[in-house]
Order: sequence, then C-alpha cells, then structure tokens
Amino acid sequence: MMKKWILVSLLSLPFVVNAEPIELRAAGSLKNAMNDIVMAYQQVAQKDVHADFGPSGLLRMRIEDGEKVGVFASANMKHPLTLQSSGKGDNVVMFARNQMCALAQPNVNTDSEGLLAVMLDPNIRVGTSTPKADPSGDYAWKIFAKAGKLQAGAQTKLENKALQLTGGENSAKAPKGRNTYAWVMENKRADLFLTYCTNAVLAQKEVQDLQIVQMPEPLAVGANYGLIVLDDAQADAWKLAMFILSESGQSILADYGFDAPLKQ
Repeated sequence: MMKKWILVSLLSLPFVVNAEPIELRAAGSLKNAMNDIVMAYQQVAQKDVHADFGPSGLLRMRIEDGEKVGVFASANMKHPLTLQSSGKGDNVVMFARNQMCALAQPNVNTDSEGLLAVMLDPNIRVGTSTPKADPSGDYAWKIFAKAGKLQAGAQTKLENKALQLTGGENSAKAPKGRNTYAWVMENKRADLFLTYCTNAVLAQKEVQDLQIVQMPEPLAVGANYGLIVLDDAQADAWKLAMFILSESGQSILADYGFDAPLKQ
C-alpha cells in the first residue's frame, strides 16, 4: 500500500511543475487591455499567468537583475531590444502603437492649435512621466524637442519646467484601483499632463471634466510597443506571446484604443 501511495505521489509531481504560471511583465499603460488578454488566454489555454505592470524601464532593470520573466511587453522598442542585445531573448516584435495626448484641467483654455503656447505659459504646470524609467517620459521629451524646432528656446523651457510626477522609482503611487493620471489631476498636481492617449481616455472616465487635447501635427509623437519572450521563460510563455499577436489579442488592444497593427 505504501509503494502504491509513493507511485501515485511521484506521478503527480509533473503536474506541480507544470502549474508554474507564465510570468508576464508589461507597461502600466497596457494594464487594462493586458488583463483582459490574460483572462482570455487562460480560458483558452488552461494555463495560469501572473502579470505585473509598471514603467517599462524599471521592469527591464528588474529582468536584467535576474527576475525570472517569460514575456515582456514594453511601451517602446528600446527596452526589449536592449534585452535582446544582451542575450536575454531573441526576436522583438512591435505589437501595438499609441499616441501622446495632453490631459488638461477643466479651467485650462486650450485646443490643439494653441497647445504649445499654453505649455510654455509660466503659470501652467506641465506634468510628465519620468524619462528613462518610463517611455512616456521619453516621448514627452521628444515633444519638447519638436517644440524647440518650432520656437527658439522652447525645448529648454519645457524640460526645465516639466514636473516628473509618475513612472519613477520614487514617484507617488495612486491608491489601488485608481487611474494614475486621473488621481494626479484630481489632486491638482498639474494643470496639463502629457501621457498616452489611451491613458487620457481612462483618466477622463474617472474624472469626467478633464479635457483630452490631441497633439498638433508638428508636435505629434507616436509610441511603438515591443514584445519579447525571454530565454529563461516558463514553459508555454511563447504561446502567450502568440496569443497577444493573434486576432483575439489584437482585437482586445484595439478595443482599448491602441493601434493594433496585426489586427485583420
């Protein structure tokens, strides 16, 4: 009887090993869409996924420091390409696109055409995410660089006045369940905040009187999102990556306002 019990126990061991979830790390701007993708994948594949979200640069650093991750979905191409070049993964795929917008307080009088003048107004506090730690901050700095080509001195003025309110290692965190940008604006920490258009839409759903202002064409900056499967990935991690790239995954991204380039 004892031998039979041992045999049954040994036969059950592979199921314990295979129960290890796929570890997904993804940009904070992907949280809502990626949570839906994970739920859909788990129903189809019967495989658990543990997802953690944050600024892409900080997530990349965690992977470089040895955190075991299966799939990394970044808000830019740079961070996954850096991991690829250091031998931590192979192919990097661009799986989604986004655009930068301005999120404005209701009392800020602006539109796309007048946005640069408002940003340069010394009485207007311009909020951004943190460059290098979070691609959204890098994209804001690209907007500033474009502004400098339109108006002498604009780049330096905007870089000097920008309040790096989110995305950094020590940035104040919104309460659980709150949209970061809605919380920042609700607490009047900025008059104008440069973020992804998808983030701006989610923020406006929480704080409905916020304005979403599209970037004028000369200041427009797009964001390409990159996906990589890491070399020490859990079993079946590549299947999750393929699901993100599939019609089902791309449709979910499109539903949240992303440009999904692989959607049929």
